[in-house]
Amino acid sequence: MGKNEDSSSPPWWQVVAVGRNPTVTFFRLLLLIAIVVGIFQYVLMPIRVTGISMESTYRDGQRLYLNRLSLWMNPARRGDILGIQMGGNSVLLLKRVIGLPGERVAIRKGQVFINGEALDEPYLNQPIAPWNYPTNGGERLLEANKYLMIGDNRTMPQDLHEWGLIDGNKLVGRLRR
Repeated sequence: MGKNEDSSSPPWWQVVAVGRNPTVTFFRLLLLIAIVVGIFQYVLMPIRVTGISMESTYRDGQRLYLNRLSLWMNPARRGDILGIQMGGNSVLLLKRVIGLPGERVAIRKGQVFINGEALDEPYLNQPIAPWNYPTNGGERLLEANKYLMIGDNRTMPQDLHEWGLIDGNKLVGRLRR
């Protein structure tokens, strides 16, 4: 035994493994597990990108986390990328907010117009397919709690995409901005 060692102190390996008081360490571990489970159950939702609708912003197979609390604290804004509940917790679409409630929206030959003004969309792949919405060439007034949401990859014909008006109650969470 060394000069400064107390005969009642635990061996060094026990201090490293469980601390000086194993009971306190056990309760700290339980608290940490509860916090991690709570965060992944109620705040962060892991998702895997499937398909090419959000390329080149997000790639097929990429793993991301939606922040569920972010929409409670701040309403959806234009440009946000949100998860949309389609059926059950395992089926989500990932789309970008283009039009907000109360706005007049139109897409003419691939160019988005909000209240008559062209929307700058630097995140889009080029060339843009000549989408039109509404099909009659006019504008559509978005009702309360309705969002126009579209993927970033608009190089393909619009009938090959899932997009359109979404009820605000189907929005699950936001990806980082």
